[in-house]
Amino acid sequence: MSKSIMLMGTSSHVGKSILTTALCRIFHREGRRVVPFKAQNMALNSYVTKEGLEMGRAQVAQAEAAGLEPMVDMNPVLLKPTGHSCSQVILEGRPVGNMSAREYHKGYSLQAFGAVKAALGRLQQEYDTLVIEGAGSPAEINLKDHDIVNMRVAKYLQAPVLLIADIDRGGALASLVGTLELLDEEERALVKGLVINKFRGDVSLLTPAVDFLEKKTGKPVLGIVPYLEHLGIEDEDSVSLEDKAAMPHGEAEIRIAVIETPKLSNFTDFDALAEEPDVEVDYVRTPEELGHPDLIILPGSKNTTEDLLHLRKTGMEAAIRDCTDRGIPLIGICGGYQMLGCRLEDPEHVESGHEAVDGLGYLPMITTFTQEKRTVQVTAACPALDFFHGHLTATDMPGYEIHMGRTEFLKQIPHPFHIVRQGDVPADYWDGAVSSDQLVFGTYIHGLFDHDGFRRQLINILRSCRGLSPLAVQRSRWQEKEEAYNRLADTVAASLDMEKLAAIMGDRP
Repeated sequence: MSKSIMLMGTSSHVGKSILTTALCRIFHREGRRVVPFKAQNMALNSYVTKEGLEMGRAQVAQAEAAGLEPMVDMNPVLLKPTGHSCSQVILEGRPVGNMSAREYHKGYSLQAFGAVKAALGRLQQEYDTLVIEGAGSPAEINLKDHDIVNMRVAKYLQAPVLLIADIDRGGALASLVGTLELLDEEERALVKGLVINKFRGDVSLLTPAVDFLEKKTGKPVLGIVPYLEHLGIEDEDSVSLEDKAAMPHGEAEIRIAVIETPKLSNFTDFDALAEEPDVEVDYVRTPEELGHPDLIILPGSKNTTEDLLHLRKTGMEAAIRDCTDRGIPLIGICGGYQMLGCRLEDPEHVESGHEAVDGLGYLPMITTFTQEKRTVQVTAACPALDFFHGHLTATDMPGYEIHMGRTEFLKQIPHPFHIVRQGDVPADYWDGAVSSDQLVFGTYIHGLFDHDGFRRQLINILRSCRGLSPLAVQRSRWQEKEEAYNRLADTVAASLDMEKLAAIMGDRP
């Protein structure tokens, strides 16, 4: 029987995902066959597996830390908000429809728990250790009866639970005590330890708090994990995006503006750019914030039509046009690429009540939304992309497509990316488009900027236009991720009582 440990939090964004990632790397380094699991994720950032199935990105990072290829059994239910208290429900990697919060929680969620149990069964047969992440808080009284991601999973597996609180935001002690008070007796019995996360300062000053917690709750405090700056590990939700937007920036030489729309998705596409030492990535919401960047990026969107209308309403469309008229380059990714065309058509009202909306008009193409969703991993080459007074070439560029809509071109136009593999199967087709003045290009491929050579070439083109000398490739994205997972694992292993954790998991008396 597989051993398991489950991490729950007193609220969202207390560090469950990161600590789950840390334990995956710790156990992987011990030689365990460890696998991450989260029954249900709600996020606009998602990933496509080799099988073309969609899952949350947090479990992708956890899989990497565990030395595994991401697979949809790690996250069998994914909810992608579409607006108006409604989400697209992804079950076992495939969309099953859009549902309101009431429809999902009062009707469908307990049906979806069947897929959760099936995924757990398969993982238990293959792996010896499961590290399970909860969501939000397990003590939300209005949701508990239909919750399939927290205590229902713990009870089903009889998994020991660690309850985590974020002390950086304040109220950690009250949150731990209060959460335990709101759990029923069986649920409280499953909580085997407490963890205080994101602590800054002298740990010895917390001794009275630890003593109080252990006496008040009867639960051991397994450790105090310090606040870790610049982890270099992908985030998954809108809270982390707020943190990115609020981060102080240094004196970077190149400024890239990512347009932050209400339904922005897959903002992890730009993490690799933001980590370059000579680049500042700003997420901007208003024309005033846009200013005069070196490059503008229109990112993916869970609702392309509504986000495009938002740009129009807020004056951001006019601000972007003013920038491109002055020669500032523009890139569109996925939904942002669709916005660059002449028109968005939605005859089946897949995304909104609008049957057709004019696009930004940079590229001669029309996108028509249909019920079919395209989710596929790809490997691309960039044989020759002339863009903004420069030339881009690259091979073996891994990425993925995840979008609604089919794009057709109104005339011949250069396509920058040659798709050579689709999953594990050879392929031969072209993606994306470049404007005739070479100032604008778009693509359906997520993950382009993770390619070290392509990313540096793009930045060097921007540097050249600023009169700056080009730089050699500064970083290895893969190597930096590995170092980040190991640094995280080292810190968490030193902060937790690993002997107590082993005893909780049944590894030793």
